Amino acid sequence: MFFRKKITFLIILLSFFAACKTHREEKKMIFRYNQIEGIETLDPAFAKSIAIMWGTHFIFNTLLEVDSGLQTVPSLAKSWECSADGLQYTFHLRNDVYFQDNDAFPNGKGRKMTAADVVYTFRRLINPDVAAAGAWVFNDRVSKDKPFQALDDTTVLITLKEPFRPLPQILTMQYCAVVPKEVVEKWGKDFRNHPCGTGPFQLKYWDEGTTMVLYKNPHYWEFDESRVRLPYLDAIQVSFNDTKALEFLLFKQKKTDFMYRIDGSMKDMVLTRHGTLQPGFSNSMNLLKHSYLYDEYIGFVMDSANDLVKNNPVRLRKIRQAINYAIDRKKIVTYFRNGIGIPAEKGGFIPSVMIPDKYKVVEGYEYNPSKALQLLAEAGFPNGKNLPVITLTVPDADVDICNFVATQLNEVGIHTEIQIMLKGLMRQMMTKNQLPFFKAGWVADYPDAETFLACFYSGFPSPPNYTQFKSKVFDDWYQQSLKINDDTFRLQLYAKMDSLVSSEAPVVPLFYDEILHFTQKNITGFQTNALNIIDLRRVKKN
Repeated sequence: MFFRKKITFLIILLSFFAACKTHREEKKMIFRYNQIEGIETLDPAFAKSIAIMWGTHFIFNTLLEVDSGLQTVPSLAKSWECSADGLQYTFHLRNDVYFQDNDAFPNGKGRKMTAADVVYTFRRLINPDVAAAGAWVFNDRVSKDKPFQALDDTTVLITLKEPFRPLPQILTMQYCAVVPKEVVEKWGKDFRNHPCGTGPFQLKYWDEGTTMVLYKNPHYWEFDESRVRLPYLDAIQVSFNDTKALEFLLFKQKKTDFMYRIDGSMKDMVLTRHGTLQPGFSNSMNLLKHSYLYDEYIGFVMDSANDLVKNNPVRLRKIRQAINYAIDRKKIVTYFRNGIGIPAEKGGFIPSVMIPDKYKVVEGYEYNPSKALQLLAEAGFPNGKNLPVITLTVPDADVDICNFVATQLNEVGIHTEIQIMLKGLMRQMMTKNQLPFFKAGWVADYPDAETFLACFYSGFPSPPNYTQFKSKVFDDWYQQSLKINDDTFRLQLYAKMDSLVSSEAPVVPLFYDEILHFTQKNITGFQTNALNIIDLRRVKKN
C-alpha cells in the first residue's frame, strides 16, 4: 500500500509538470513548507488551529479579510453596511467569483458563487448535526427568525438578536469561508479531504501525515495591479515532519522555502538577544517579525466566595498590584525569548497594536520593586512579613519564565512557590476556577479588541472570564461598546475598559507576542497579519 501511494504521488507530480508547462523551458514556482502539527481537516467549519486555518485560507475565501495592517477589508463582499439599530448587516457580493472545478458541478466546471452559497455556509455552521467547531461564531448572536437571507444573487442580509459591532471582524475568520452545497453534500463528512472553494489554490493530492500538494486555481478571481491573475505560484507542497529539529535542517538545506518559529534549543544559535538574526544566518535567510494578537499573562481568581480565594493574599488589590510592579518584563522578553515579544510595561491586557496611541489611557505597571514594597506595606505586610505563601500554577512549557517570576516576587517578600501542571489538566482546573494564581495566554479570534475585553465581562463563564472579574462599570461599558456605531468612540471606550481592568489588576500582562516567519532569500511577496494568517497570493520564487 505504501509503495502504491508513492507511485501514485509520483505520477501526479509528473502529470503536473507535463500539463502545466506552456513553455518547456519555463521553471515552475513551487512553495514548500513543513507543518509539524499536521492538518486534521480542510473543512473550514472546523478550522480551529493555525495549521487548518492556513490550509483552508489557501483554498477558500471569506466575505471579508484582514490585511497586514490589521484592517478589515473586502474579499468576496465588495462592500457592506449596518442598519442604524445595529441589528442588520447587508453585504454586497462580487459577481465575478467562481468555485473551483469539481465533479459535483455540471460537466465538472466550477459555477458562479452567489448569495445562496453564503446563506448555506452560515446555516451549515450553526447546524447542530454538523457540530462545527466554529458554531459559536453565530450561536446566541443571530436572530432565530431568518438570521441569514439572500435578498438576490449578490446581496446577503444577516440579522442579529442584539447589536454586535465586531460582526464584520468575526466574518474574517476561516470558520466563515464560503463553501458550495453540491460538493459538501456529495462528500458529506469526507468534505474534510475533498474541499472546494473560491480561493487561489485547490487541493490536488493529500497523503495524510506525509505530503499535501495544492495547485494554483487557474480561474481565481483576483488580479494584481498590472491585471495579472493571482496567485503567482504554481503550487504549494506541504510536508508533515513532526520535529522542529528536522524542520530546521530541511530549511537550512533549502529543501523548504518557509519556516514558522524556531525550536527553543536552537534560538540562541539563530537569534540575538534583540530578536534579530545572528550574523551567520542573516545572509542565508529572511526573518519577518510581526505583531501577534496573543497575550502571555498571569491571572488571579477574583471571586471572594471561592473557598480557595477567601484566605489567599491574591484577593487583595494591593497585593495584585505589588506583583505587577515586582516583575521585570523586559528581562523576560530579552533573556527567555531572545527579544521576541513586546514587554507589557505600562500596557493593559489589550495588545498594544490594537489601540492607536491617541486613544490609550491605561497607565499599566513598569518594573518598580520599591513601589511593590510600598504596596505590600499598605496592605499590612511590610517587606512581606506574615504574608502567606502563594502558589503559582504553570504549564510545563513555561517553567523557566515562571521560576524567574517567582524569584523576583520572593525578592520583594511575596513568597511564591511554583506548581507545574500538564496543560490539559490545568485548563480544566482554570475552567472550574480551582487555581487562584495561574499562568496563561489569550489569543484573538478576530481583529477587534472586544475579543480580549470579553475575558473580563461578568456575564461570561470560564472561559473566557478565567479570573471571574466583576465590575458593573466595566459590564455597562462592554454592553455599550457592542452597540456603538462610531469607531472612534468605540476605541475610546475600549481604552477606558482596559484602563479599569489594569487598575483592578485581575491579571499581570507579561508581553504581547510576535510572530517569527523565516523565508529563503529568493522568496518575495510573502505577507502575514497579526492573526498569523499567511498569504501566498503574491509570493514569487526568484
